[in-house]
Amino acid sequence: MSVSKLIRITIGLLVAGVLAAPGLVTAQVKPRSGGELVFVVPSEPPSYDAHQEETFGVIHPMAPLYSTLLRVDPVDKTGTRPVGDLAESWTVSKDGMTYTFKIRHGVKFHDGSVLTSKDIKASYDKIISPPAGMKSLRKEAYEAIEVVEAPDPSTVRFRLKRPESSLLLNLASPWNWIYKADLLAKDIHWYEKNVMGTGAFTFVEHVKGSHMVGKKNPDYWDKGKPYLDGYRAIFISSSSAQVAAIRGERAHIQFRGFSPPERDQLVQALGPKITVQESPWDCLNFVSMHHEKKPFSDKRVRRALSLALDRYEGSKNLSKITLVRDVGGIQVPGTPYATPPAELEKLAGYGHDIAANRAEARRLLKEAGAEGLSFTFKNRGIPHPYEPIGIWLIDQWRQIGVTVKMEMIEASAYHPMLKRGDFEVAMDFQCGFIVEPDLDLPRFITKSDANFGRHKDTVIDDLFQKQARATDLEERKKYLRVFEKRLLDEEVHVIYTIQWHRIIPHSAKVKGWTITPSHYLNNQLDVVWLSE
Repeated sequence: MSVSKLIRITIGLLVAGVLAAPGLVTAQVKPRSGGELVFVVPSEPPSYDAHQEETFGVIHPMAPLYSTLLRVDPVDKTGTRPVGDLAESWTVSKDGMTYTFKIRHGVKFHDGSVLTSKDIKASYDKIISPPAGMKSLRKEAYEAIEVVEAPDPSTVRFRLKRPESSLLLNLASPWNWIYKADLLAKDIHWYEKNVMGTGAFTFVEHVKGSHMVGKKNPDYWDKGKPYLDGYRAIFISSSSAQVAAIRGERAHIQFRGFSPPERDQLVQALGPKITVQESPWDCLNFVSMHHEKKPFSDKRVRRALSLALDRYEGSKNLSKITLVRDVGGIQVPGTPYATPPAELEKLAGYGHDIAANRAEARRLLKEAGAEGLSFTFKNRGIPHPYEPIGIWLIDQWRQIGVTVKMEMIEASAYHPMLKRGDFEVAMDFQCGFIVEPDLDLPRFITKSDANFGRHKDTVIDDLFQKQARATDLEERKKYLRVFEKRLLDEEVHVIYTIQWHRIIPHSAKVKGWTITPSHYLNNQLDVVWLSE
């Protein structure tokens, strides 16, 4: 089923009535209550404010503390079905211009105060129209929204400038935590260093460099949940130490992903004590080049660096050792908006004649006066797949005469570095929570806070708007192919590497958790339980 068809069916259901509530346990086994889930997180939160962050280091340890308006159904393996979280029901106007949500009664913040529609409005106003000095990495994804209204305490209404079929999926974003309006009014930055949510768990403590702990919320709106007494997120950056924690049964799971060798090691060591879940992954590493720093302001240099990469051979080798598998373009291979292989091969660096590609790369460097180019490549201090891909990139660039030194930067300091623009060339990434162009591509428009390479391209901006407004699947695909060619071939604003593949080996005691193509989903933990 195509994404557009799925969206049409979903909207039809919404107009007719409402979708089911989240968290339905489909297994015949009755969930067991009690116990503490211990999970590994390879990165710590740069701040506590999910509206400003884009790392799983925020989502994994902190999502259990918060609720969202909508969420993706935690039992849906495709990760594409929106259901209610704080929204009890909703309707869509016939013209697709107004979405009205009824809010659950009696939902309480962890301080005992009652949540109302004004809290949802204040949270979305902060996301969509952040005040001066406040970043919002996803505001561009909500440009179709004219205004958010709270006509009464139990109703929130989104009025649109134009119909947008991806809106419901967008409102199911796991990043859109609902904050307390009174706290935001007093200090818009309060949530950067403090916690106050309505989630299934309440905050206990965060010891930097060690762990974060949450305990069961006795006033959680979904009575009977959560099943767990609490959770403990332990921060471990070393990949081998993460594996050792699972193997030694000091932790149950790591929600991001392990490499194929690590999976095999755990299965061999623990046998039936381990369960493995795998999925395609809406994640991909790309190279950002600072367009305001020479010679990376020259598209000939950027194109040369892309032409140097043998992505197909790299896929064969890297997929044996780390979390990557497929060669693709701006959408996950195999999904409705993915680039057909014959089209993909026309882009710079995607042709199969690597000798010809590298000859052209060397010619472009010479023409640009950049022969003997050398630079420091700044990479995120996470073992998989950042480090192996970084090593591979350096080897590929060496083969066109470019000398590169790699600097690994601790994960919590990495995003601040990108935001400051403190790099010439750096590893970047695109990870979506649902495979949908409106959600995956806003970072590449000129004014995006996540446009770390600082390219300025009104053509890209216009193409993004055209694809977002196209209601016909084939028309939208045409705009996306032009967008992709502009981004990766004509201007080479960024350099895509190889699509990720998600592998989660976890303790067989962990029940009620379902893998999806996104490591940002299913982290609220309200439906997770331990068999013993």
